[in-house]
Amino acid sequence: MAIGLFACIAFYGELVGNLPAQWLVDPLSILAAAGAVAVASVLTAACDRRVEAWQQREKQIMADESDSKRRNSGTPHQQATHDENLQAILQSPSYRIAAYDTDFLHREELRPVRLQLELLKPEMAFQENGIRSTVVVFGGTQIVDQEEADRRKSEADTRLELAPDDQARTRDVARAERIRAKAKYYDQAREFGRIVSSACQVNGDCDYVVITGGGPGVMEAANRGAFDAGAKSIGLNITLPAEQRPNPYISPELCFQFHYFALRKMHFLMRAKALVVFPGGFGTLDELFDALTLRQTQRMQEIPIILFGREYWDR
Repeated sequence: MAIGLFACIAFYGELVGNLPAQWLVDPLSILAAAGAVAVASVLTAACDRRVEAWQQREKQIMADESDSKRRNSGTPHQQATHDENLQAILQSPSYRIAAYDTDFLHREELRPVRLQLELLKPEMAFQENGIRSTVVVFGGTQIVDQEEADRRKSEADTRLELAPDDQARTRDVARAERIRAKAKYYDQAREFGRIVSSACQVNGDCDYVVITGGGPGVMEAANRGAFDAGAKSIGLNITLPAEQRPNPYISPELCFQFHYFALRKMHFLMRAKALVVFPGGFGTLDELFDALTLRQTQRMQEIPIILFGREYWDR
């Protein structure tokens, strides 16, 4: 179609250009020429419309291609190569196995699972180690043995002698004196732990195993007594704002770290056959009254609760 139109246009141009001069003044020739011009005008208009249509079509095709490129460009993630995208997949938190994903396990919605884990982990270890019953020992963390208490008091006295008017050093001396006055409880807790452990852990049976909070002071003394006897003992440590490291006398396979106080207290009392409470601070009193409340409300087994050190508790 287009070829025919261009041929007509070419014929028209050639016709007009080659007409003899006399034809141009002849009326008939003029009419014939006018007819030819009219035909050529129609053909030219048709060709122009056709060309314009093709131009519009070409613009539409280019616009469609531009839109397609824009849609396919997408986000930077979509522009990444296959290798880069694969690496992103492998490193994504969603691809981690749930049991190994600590960020996932620490979410608030997973608190019931964490509570269950803190209950099960020590329980399974106790069963595996044959722990059938325990004796709980509570007491202050600041109490030290007699030798250490004497050393601290001597150092405090020496510092005060260098600056007798220093109020801070005066308070240090008074504090060292109070600690020295309680040093006997460290030695008594150590001996208690040794006696209980020596008599009650024979032939692989583990009854009346000493269990403490795993920290320093009286807890260390009781664990140390079991260590002296070559027997197992348990430490239930807990995460605190001020780091509390476990004392070095706990059986390694029976030392646990807790996040939840409630689960820690539960394990203290689940297998308890006795509770022995030495002088201590708020933590000691909290654990004592918690046990007393459970006994009073019959939420736990009947056990003897012994307050060690009449002089201290009478005050």
